[in-house]
Amino acid sequence: MTEPPVDRPPVRPEHAAFAAEVAAAQDVLDAFMSAWNARDADGVRASFNFPHVRFASGQVRVLSPEQVNKSMYAGAALTEWGRSAWRRREVIHAGADKVQFDTRFARYRPDGTLISAFDSIYIVTLQDGRWGIQGRSSYAP
Repeated sequence: MTEPPVDRPPVRPEHAAFAAEVAAAQDVLDAFMSAWNARDADGVRASFNFPHVRFASGQVRVLSPEQVNKSMYAGAALTEWGRSAWRRREVIHAGADKVQFDTRFARYRPDGTLISAFDSIYIVTLQDGRWGIQGRSSYAP
């Protein structure tokens, strides 16, 4: 069964001075998930800042814009995948040019049944006036 979407948690008092930055970073996470689910490599690319770093599966990958393409959807971990959804997005730290999130996302089959869920850290940065995901550390394959 599909779980309801996760609401944005309220900004904690220690991050209140950066509420606008947190909201902008949350918008980027929303845009990323929408593009990812639409299998829209251009949209995923637009939600990233580069170089983009991913820690997963015992590897560190540094992605360039050209490496964000349709081949991202070809992995064995996505063979029965229909969509993903945020289960948790809590701010760890927030500042004027960076927001770090403790996240959990779930992968679902096309029929809405759960495949798996993974804890992750997402780092959203402000570069040249634009917010984008610059780093991810995940237990996902």
